[in-house]
Amino acid sequence: MFKGLLLSFLVLFVLAGCCRIVKAQEKIEDPYLWDFGKVKEGNVVKHDFIFKNESNKNLKIEKITSSCGCIVSQAKKKILAPKENIIIEVSFKSKGYSGEVSQFVYVNTDNPDIPIVKFTIKAYVLKQQK
Repeated sequence: MFKGLLLSFLVLFVLAGCCRIVKAQEKIEDPYLWDFGKVKEGNVVKHDFIFKNESNKNLKIEKITSSCGCIVSQAKKKILAPKENIIIEVSFKSKGYSGEVSQFVYVNTDNPDIPIVKFTIKAYVLKQQK
């Protein structure tokens, strides 16, 4: 009986350790990255990033640029109060792409400590059959 109890305890200990390992390997969310996954060529996909003014003073968004013409991005507000959030709307036009794609959106601000915040979008574009 003692051996059975010891074996049960050992099995529970091993299972508990496995559960912790799985939890440690869970995906950590990155608020500056969005992966659209598989996208058919020609489709336009959209994502809203949340941009937060982490400072204790007003923050001005001077401009928003992107790494290519396939990305359209905008913010409805240019001045953020301290700790205020806004949405940066991003659209990716997949026409002309195939395979893995990574593109970037740059939010240029008047914050001298962090003048540029970079958001990344990823996709795997499936080429259309002709």
